[in-house]
Amino acid sequence: MVLIEAIIKPFKLDDVKDALEELGAGGMTFTEVLHSGQPRHKGRSFGDTSRDVDLAPKIKVEIAVPDHLAERIVEAICVHGTAGRNEDGKIIVQELNGAVRIRTGELDADALS
Repeated sequence: MVLIEAIIKPFKLDDVKDALEELGAGGMTFTEVLHSGQPRHKGRSFGDTSRDVDLAPKIKVEIAVPDHLAERIVEAICVHGTAGRNEDGKIIVQELNGAVRIRTGELDADALS
């Protein structure tokens, strides 16, 4: 099993979600986040810090999938999550040690379906 985390532009959310659903992926989590990329110019002050940071609104996609689906999920995010511009986002794939469905106690791959 793997955990796939992707940072995408907000306007690509529906395209990515639809593509993942077509692959049979379920149990996706989408979170609004602020992303700090490579600084190119002075940004705004954040909180009470004296540092300037560039923050852009993004969507974080999280999905745990069996190993055999991972490559297709990553490819779908790449195809449907790009706008062909800088800062399109990133994808991180991590090995997942386990999963538990809280309601039933099902473990690992059974908890993901």
